Amino acid sequence: MVNSSQFPYFILTEYLDMGYLKYLYFVIVLFLYIVIVVANALLIVTICMKRSLHEPMYVFLCSLLVNELYGSAGLFPFLLLQITSDTHTISRSICFLQIYCLYTYATVEFSNLAVMSYDRYLAICCPLHYKARLTSNKVALLIALTWLYSLIKFLVSTFLAFRLKLCGNIIDRLYCQIYYVTKLACSDTTVNNVWGLFATFLTVFVPLIYIPFSYTKILRVCVVGSKETRQKAVSTCTPHIASLINFSFGCCFEIFQSRFNITGVPRIMHTLLSLYFLTIQPNFSLGSVKITDFRLYCHCANL
Repeated sequence: MVNSSQFPYFILTEYLDMGYLKYLYFVIVLFLYIVIVVANALLIVTICMKRSLHEPMYVFLCSLLVNELYGSAGLFPFLLLQITSDTHTISRSICFLQIYCLYTYATVEFSNLAVMSYDRYLAICCPLHYKARLTSNKVALLIALTWLYSLIKFLVSTFLAFRLKLCGNIIDRLYCQIYYVTKLACSDTTVNNVWGLFATFLTVFVPLIYIPFSYTKILRVCVVGSKETRQKAVSTCTPHIASLINFSFGCCFEIFQSRFNITGVPRIMHTLLSLYFLTIQPNFSLGSVKITDFRLYCHCANL
């Protein structure tokens, strides 16, 4: 049995020999990263400085934007370094740090989208009780629980993977993933597998159960409500649903392609789709500029 300490680094085999094209890819990835950082930072500053935007919907949005900066920081600097490197290796400690960062990012994103669906449910179905039921203290509590729940849950997952004894150090991906590290284990992985399934259920399926429940209630109100109610629901809920579908598609593809050997998809498509939920974050345009919040940029002109 080989102890994992004998492998101070992992080798990432998904990177192709790009030759001089690596500099073009570097510029493209760097540009995308800059746009994401600037767009998210601009929206965060605008929400913080405009008192008229200190409402639950925008506070939850601000949490989402902070999480997108957090997730981008866990991927893009690493990608930029790997693109220009001839030896695609990552140290063991950085690998597990990246695992923790990216997995908590995904959990916070799903949880935040679920909380935002609750906000839309109260705004449309209980407009008269909206401010009473969604006070500033409750908003702060929901955001704190979203982050703490995600950070603690994957602290356990990362620790369980870190303690494994490994037989190899080759990961057939662009970045570190807990599933592929676990596959390298020589020791028993029963606890890791059970906890991994449980964590996946909590991360993906629990929010996806609550969100349809909220929108079922919203749909019922729209059916019997006024034209103004339907217009309000469409204008505020459609971007949220599209963001959820966008992010869920990327995450579900990554989960399925990791667990099952999908041979019908070209390797380049595997590569692009494995980065989809990390690079094309819940949004409708480049970076993190959401159509539903485009009007925030109008406020920036008055700052």
